[in-house]
Amino acid sequence: MLGNFMYCNPTRIYFGEDALDNLGTELEKYGNKIMLTYGGGSIKKSGLYDQVTEILKSCGKEILELPGVMPNPTTEKLYEGCRIARENDVDLILAVGGGSVCDYAKAVSVSAWCEEDPWDKYYLRMEDVDNRIIPVGCVLTMVGTGSEMNGGSVITNHESKLKIGHVFGDNVFPKFS
Repeated sequence: MLGNFMYCNPTRIYFGEDALDNLGTELEKYGNKIMLTYGGGSIKKSGLYDQVTEILKSCGKEILELPGVMPNPTTEKLYEGCRIARENDVDLILAVGGGSVCDYAKAVSVSAWCEEDPWDKYYLRMEDVDNRIIPVGCVLTMVGTGSEMNGGSVITNHESKLKIGHVFGDNVFPKFS
């Protein structure tokens, strides 16, 4: 092995066919308002949406849905998620999908309570988070980017024609995947 380094990954990662069985236990650690965010609807076709919402309901959680997260999530979608999270004082953002949905959830988690434009603060000036962070959990449908277990988040701003990633600290890592 080359060099010296320290590795820290605070995300609890569940593996295997029965991994979803752990969702209820994880949900017990958070308040009742869960923002469920997902992409174009493949989770509904596969039946995963029904499984996840059943677990959320059986745990007595209030579900606030935010579908339609696209590949390379946009600033417009980010601002929409921030508004919903703030207006409803969300306790946990549950991302169900692939890397873009996980990236998006982390972006909303740091941006919802940001007092200034999060695009400017986090993606242009690359500042650290100094405001309340909403915890994130992930239910993965595909792997590839590692977004389910890191602090990275990529957002696209079509107006400025920029796609920028920010790697946040371990306080932004998903709590579980």
